[in-house]
Amino acid sequence: MNNRERPIGFFDSGVGGISVLKESLKVLPNEDFVYFGDSLNAPYGIKNVNEVRKLTFKAVDFLLEKGVKVVVIACNTATSAAIDALRRRYKDIPIIGIEPALKPAVEVSRGKSVIIMATPMTLTEKKFDNLMKLYNKEVDIIPLPCAGLVELIENGIIDGDEINEYLKGKLKEFSHLDVAAIVLGCTHYPFIKKELIKIVGEKTIIIDGSIGTVNQLKRQLTSNNLLNEKTKKGIVTIYSSSTNDNTIDLSYKLLKL
Repeated sequence: MNNRERPIGFFDSGVGGISVLKESLKVLPNEDFVYFGDSLNAPYGIKNVNEVRKLTFKAVDFLLEKGVKVVVIACNTATSAAIDALRRRYKDIPIIGIEPALKPAVEVSRGKSVIIMATPMTLTEKKFDNLMKLYNKEVDIIPLPCAGLVELIENGIIDGDEINEYLKGKLKEFSHLDVAAIVLGCTHYPFIKKELIKIVGEKTIIIDGSIGTVNQLKRQLTSNNLLNEKTKKGIVTIYSSSTNDNTIDLSYKLLKL
């Protein structure tokens, strides 16, 4: 097998990175993908940095054993904790991360507030702090830690009363603000977008980083001469560290939404 025909590796702390994988299938339909979700150890967002880094390296090693040609860290928390260290160790393979899509949110803010929903760890990491410093003079940026939301989504709860009440509880203190956009700073969160819109209305723009990450993936494949030239549709293979058989079923279900 030549390098072009090797699969693209995707990693997330659980099922969240499926949201990024879905976008990749639209842009790169002829590529094969290997996805690994570490649902056994989810959520990452409440762990310490060293633990997240260790788990991320273990996951990348798993993907490399599957013969992937590029690795996408489709997890905001893992990107924050480990992306620089990963690139220092694995210098022979492109490694792509994801971060909260703050720039496009600021561009549409028109002087209004921007809320960033993310895991507690993502919001306390230096990478996010640097991102904030780029834009917080231009617009009122409100970090909103959402502990517990990943767990709900990992259990397949992406709509209904429980999610609705969770989101209302998180957003009620900002109801008096004129919010232009909400940034989904965790790859799990796009799966509750419909419930979020019910609460904030369609005038509030909901933004996630999937499209930017997929565009960077395509650029890296092109610049490294790794684009698969086959014409048939690619194959997606999903693995999970979870001992719950329903986790992989949920992953495929979310992929089809």
